[in-house]
Amino acid sequence: MKKLLVLLLTLVMAGMLLTACGRDDAEDVAVNELTVWSWDPAFNMFAMEVAAEIFERSNPGFVLNNVEMPWETIDMQLTTIGISGEHHLLPDIMLIQDQAIEISVLTFPQLFADITNSGINFNEFASGKTDFSVVNGRNFAVPFDNGVTITAFRTDILAQAGLTIGDFTNVTWNQFIDLGRQVLDTTGMPLLSTYGVGASFMDVMVKSAGTSLFDANGQPNFVNNPAFREAVDRFIEMVDAGVMLLPGDWSDYIGTLAAHDVAGTLAGCWILGTIQEVGPAGVWAVTNIPRLNIPGGTNYSSWGGSSWVITSNANFDLAVAFMNYTFAGSTELYDRILPAAGALSTWGPAAASTVYLEPQPFFGGQTVFADIIRFSQNIPDFMGGIHHYTAMDQIDIALGNIINLGMSIEDALREAEAAVRFEMGL
Repeated sequence: MKKLLVLLLTLVMAGMLLTACGRDDAEDVAVNELTVWSWDPAFNMFAMEVAAEIFERSNPGFVLNNVEMPWETIDMQLTTIGISGEHHLLPDIMLIQDQAIEISVLTFPQLFADITNSGINFNEFASGKTDFSVVNGRNFAVPFDNGVTITAFRTDILAQAGLTIGDFTNVTWNQFIDLGRQVLDTTGMPLLSTYGVGASFMDVMVKSAGTSLFDANGQPNFVNNPAFREAVDRFIEMVDAGVMLLPGDWSDYIGTLAAHDVAGTLAGCWILGTIQEVGPAGVWAVTNIPRLNIPGGTNYSSWGGSSWVITSNANFDLAVAFMNYTFAGSTELYDRILPAAGALSTWGPAAASTVYLEPQPFFGGQTVFADIIRFSQNIPDFMGGIHHYTAMDQIDIALGNIINLGMSIEDALREAEAAVRFEMGL
């Protein structure tokens, strides 16, 4: 029912949204111009601007239309355009979250360009990243960022509670929450915030133990999943204790960091770009994440990243040349976006950069990128699945029912698992 309502809503909104954001066949489209949809000005859009500057040197007159669009809107646009058949309203390139690529291509294959034989060397990217965008043996995206999860804190706020970043390193979630209570009691400030209701946070916690929201047979696995149950228990404990804030959306989440309402955050390393925008410089530090107190629990996980797809409406030759020259071919690009945005590359040649080894003044001289690379080497393998976002939607509903309506954890998880099975046709 939820998906039906979303589809109906997107069709009703199609005229407004697509007219505002798409290209029209009736317009004169410049032969040296690309339109890109992505989100996060401090990260993805910043990377695109640098890439365009580099590409323009050898392609004078090149123009990039860098359109800001939240992931949720891009996802909705794909559904709307796929149903309406208005493919000419697509941009040339768009950013898609890794775990949504396969289901998007399988659902609307007519919207995406097959770039397997484009000349892009996919073997130069980390195989675990590339695998997200390989569908039926064909490549459909140029891999981009590394989604290593980090914990980042204001060390000046921790100091008020008599703590250092070392106190939060290699800890369990139980220890982490106790430290959060200490910070809250001393400073009156919550330890961290996360956006949305918390499904992404749950996913990170579960993956840190090398498991997922689905079992080995691809069945949703909420009720009898020890890692997930432990994650839910600790998450609810943090919220109830006031240790963690739950802003309603991405904008509100960034607002908690900008207004210095929290001591820090736990997110993908892509959050470093935003942290450097909101400041203050010199007092931030980064460490690994807490581990679940279960067999197989580790202090390492991936929040997930995203990749660039070329659409079926693209100026294909120009789009391929642009991506091949920059995101799949320029060490300068990654050297420039790494310190400013925290954009760790999954493109192999960039990993040899000395920038990773440099102390970062903003982070008090910490060699933060070398540390994050070390974190990435310890992330356990985990099982994904094309129904990942179906599960995430239902987990958000379950958490909302628990936190806001007082539903028992058991009933909420059982209801969520049943809803995912229904949507999967099981």
